[in-house]
Amino acid sequence: MTGRGRGIVVLALLVVGGPLAAQSAPADGGGPGLLTDPAKASWVRPLASLLIPGTGQLLGGHPRGALYLVAEALLITRTLSLNAEGHRNQDRYRELAMVVARGEFQPVVQDTVFEYYEQMGRYVESGPYDTDPGPGFAPPMDERTYNGQIWQLARTTFFPDPANPPPPDSPEYQRAEAFYFSRAIGPNFRWSWRNAGLEQDLYRQTIAASDGAFREATTTLGVLLANHLLSAVDAFVTGRLSSPDREISLHTGLRWSAGRHRAAGFAAAVSVAW
Repeated sequence: MTGRGRGIVVLALLVVGGPLAAQSAPADGGGPGLLTDPAKASWVRPLASLLIPGTGQLLGGHPRGALYLVAEALLITRTLSLNAEGHRNQDRYRELAMVVARGEFQPVVQDTVFEYYEQMGRYVESGPYDTDPGPGFAPPMDERTYNGQIWQLARTTFFPDPANPPPPDSPEYQRAEAFYFSRAIGPNFRWSWRNAGLEQDLYRQTIAASDGAFREATTTLGVLLANHLLSAVDAFVTGRLSSPDREISLHTGLRWSAGRHRAAGFAAAVSVAW
């Protein structure tokens, strides 16, 4: 276990265990304490286990609480480790993108949304934002690039005939332009993996490793929460079973019946209330 994982568990034990231990003894030395009074312990121990798995069992004298604590420590350590791994790979693929794919375009802005990095792994080039060197606007037509694909999608979505564009001042053309402007990659985020196929493969592998680590961390966090709930339910059920004022009633029944067609059958029922 890492030092950080141990620190979290020890701190949690001190936060919860200290007040509970202080209240477990009676104030005047004569009456039942918080944990020795069955009525109070019936909710204190499950609450303790909900906060820190295993503490409710240990407070009730059940050694299996140590298993919940060990599982908690391992799951916390695993979650922290996976998150750290995900961030390390995130830094790696962003550095690859910045140095290899975007370096030649001398970008001013370095970071942006994750979807941008996903598209960098799918397309070799973003393509130019505007192919008109003058003040006018001419969208890219190379559909092998990301921006070319966006303009192609705009044409098929808004043009009556994608092969014959309407006049630039028509509503259809303006809607297509607005669609393109809202999705295309601007000059400040342009990229190219041309002549850098190996680097792009490494980029894809690194981004997949980062995604996988973050997904596994989320799954481990779910198991961590389940450990809290399971320990709390265990502490509650154990407290109910060990309560001296609990009453158990067992009801059994046996019924035999025979029909007029000589068919006979038995039925039995057992119910337990506690």
